[in-house]
Amino acid sequence: MAKPKTTPPKAVLTHVRPTDLRGVAQLATQATLGVTRMAEGVHQSVLGSMGVPGGKAAGRTRGITGLVYQCVHGITQLVGKSLDVLLAALQPVLELAEQAPPESYPRAAVLAALNGVLGDRLVETKNPLATPMTLRWDGRVLTPDSYPKAGQVNGKLMLFIHGLCMNELSWDLQLQDLGYTPVYLRYNTGLYTSTNGHALAEQLEQLRALWPVPIETLTIVAHSMGGLITRSAVQQAQQTGMLWPQLLKNIVFLGTPHHGAPLERAGNWIDVILGTTPYSRPFAKLGQLRSSGITDLRFGHVLEADWAGRDRFERGPDRRTPLPLPAGVTCYTVAATVAGSRSPLAERLVGDGLVPLQSALGQHDVAGYRLAFAKARRHILYRTNHMELLRSPEVSRQILEWLSS
Repeated sequence: MAKPKTTPPKAVLTHVRPTDLRGVAQLATQATLGVTRMAEGVHQSVLGSMGVPGGKAAGRTRGITGLVYQCVHGITQLVGKSLDVLLAALQPVLELAEQAPPESYPRAAVLAALNGVLGDRLVETKNPLATPMTLRWDGRVLTPDSYPKAGQVNGKLMLFIHGLCMNELSWDLQLQDLGYTPVYLRYNTGLYTSTNGHALAEQLEQLRALWPVPIETLTIVAHSMGGLITRSAVQQAQQTGMLWPQLLKNIVFLGTPHHGAPLERAGNWIDVILGTTPYSRPFAKLGQLRSSGITDLRFGHVLEADWAGRDRFERGPDRRTPLPLPAGVTCYTVAATVAGSRSPLAERLVGDGLVPLQSALGQHDVAGYRLAFAKARRHILYRTNHMELLRSPEVSRQILEWLSS
């Protein structure tokens, strides 16, 4: 049930589309500009230590040195702009020639990873590699003109939402016995959680209106970041009076970092450490390449108020607005740990390699942040890592047990 359709691997060049060429060219231009600015920043740091003044802006050189960097910067922008204009003009011709071949798994995987790391920048620069949010059924994107016919589906929907740097092709749970019609979400995981939550809320409201038969019940199975997106979508939909939350009966969270993930907090430490000396400070920009979607994972941001008006790279305390589990919805959570069930408690609390056990279970020292999962609706998998939750037979059995009863 939960294994979306995909195409078999082909030769490497068949994975590339005309829009990919244009997107890669834009990224190459931006990378060259970034490296040039970084090199100039290091250069000026060294000159500054010898008392040589810098340019008008911080990290910029002056005189002949500054002129050289300006020339490199200007030429790179000119070449990049010219190449983009050329590829944009050729794109319709190339697309007609290739007749839009079906997407391959390798291409989808590369785009998913790229969007997870740089997705917000891809959107800001209008890069064609940016992934739009889409709902999918039977391997095709659902648009107002491509919904299934009444005889092909039923009114019981199960929506699968993937996590960071992934796509809908990652799922492999066996839940056919529940009788749901599976629908999958693909989205740009590099955007703010609240931004994706807003888009998901609108997508589900459209799904409710256009589904060919009345929707009786909606169940969401969300992995990792997908769980945060889900909570955000429900909250925003309820605030704006959308109708689809009335159909939502169950949410199953799989390894969701409800209270954040330490790896992102470690990345935040890198920003601070690199910024402590003038020589390493230019390299702090490398740590700041990570997307707003990733920095949202520091504490598990769900709402716009959690990040609006703040520097997302600035180190600080957890200032989230407490958001309980949605009322009237039965919520389950599956947490994993790479340790064995008889391992010391400290080892088990480490979690699945990415998300700590307490974060996935919704537990927190601050009462307002705690998520009230009933004991019977919590399940812990041992000797299981974060990615294995997407295909674990034990996860399938547990979901079947919960939803069947």
